[in-house]
Amino acid sequence: MRHVQISGKRLGLREVTAEDVDALHAVYGDPTATEHLPFDPRTHEEVEEIVAQALEAAQAEPRRLYVLAVIDLDGDEAIGVARLHIEADHPHSAEIGLGLRPDHWGRGMGTDLIRLMLMFGFRHLRLHRIWGARSPANTAAQLAMLVAGMVEEGRIRHHVRARGAWRDSIVHSALEDEWEGHRDV
Repeated sequence: MRHVQISGKRLGLREVTAEDVDALHAVYGDPTATEHLPFDPRTHEEVEEIVAQALEAAQAEPRRLYVLAVIDLDGDEAIGVARLHIEADHPHSAEIGLGLRPDHWGRGMGTDLIRLMLMFGFRHLRLHRIWGARSPANTAAQLAMLVAGMVEEGRIRHHVRARGAWRDSIVHSALEDEWEGHRDV
């Protein structure tokens, strides 16, 4: 098992633990934080199950799923969750997803988190392609992905069912040979 612990200037990433359920529920259970995510706010019990599945996935060989706590290095507290899923049929490629508590929005934390995830994927996991999808209405995520160095690839029509309706997704990606890994994270 690869134990993950990475730090940037303001944020860190580490393996989730059972003690992170409340902190992750502050993201997954918050209607504002999940507004653009493809699911309704999660219950505390559902977040407990997500953490249990993450702990199990961390033991898998080869490991394909990383569910990581996002740590604010100033306060040393978990303020969000980051997910990286390596595609089984394309082990050079992974999808990322993330969520931050709304009280940390608007300060560039999303951009810093995406950069940290790209560094983790390219430098530590030696991936070639990292991609993520966002709601078309989530312009904050669009800006964060673009500033972090990801390229908008296009739209997947009726990609997910969210809030009782079909929703498109906008795909962004970064390639290892184009990535500006020298950027400070």
